[in-house]
Amino acid sequence: MDKRQYISEVKVGQKVENFQAEALLANGEFGTVSLADNMKHGKWTILFFWPKDFTFVCPTEIVAMSEMYQEFKDNETEVFGISTDSVHVHKAWTDKEANDGGIGKVMFPLLEDVSHALSEQFGILIKEDGAALRGLFIVSPDGILEHATINNLNVGRNTDEILRILTACQSGGLCPMNWSKGEETL
Repeated sequence: MDKRQYISEVKVGQKVENFQAEALLANGEFGTVSLADNMKHGKWTILFFWPKDFTFVCPTEIVAMSEMYQEFKDNETEVFGISTDSVHVHKAWTDKEANDGGIGKVMFPLLEDVSHALSEQFGILIKEDGAALRGLFIVSPDGILEHATINNLNVGRNTDEILRILTACQSGGLCPMNWSKGEETL
């Protein structure tokens, strides 16, 4: 049995190293984004990794994150979607509608990680495949990693839970089990 171990280089509670990456922006153009620029605007950051474009579980997650993007934005948070594919592959994927094998327009930047630097920084690179596991990382405006989850390739994430965890991190309080925004903290 294959027993891969993935241990994030950056740990919860530690500062995340700044990065700059080429991205397909929400307006369909190519550009560069950086963690530092996002933090400079006082925003939280969700780094949302998936294995490869044009696959099966990934579109369900990306479309769901895009549909919930306004709620993340309303909570002073930017979402960066990341895979080890290039921005040109991201563009080809968003240029196709879902009924034609694509994902259509996405509301947040899709970053390329062709060098695998980001996947390695967060400890989710499957080296032999050149793909990332389903990692999700929440970074505070101060650059501190507040939350990390890593799923294997076959299990998608839940956007409601991502939003719940984000708002719990933002609350500054002690949040008990099943806490939701607006509830008392401990």
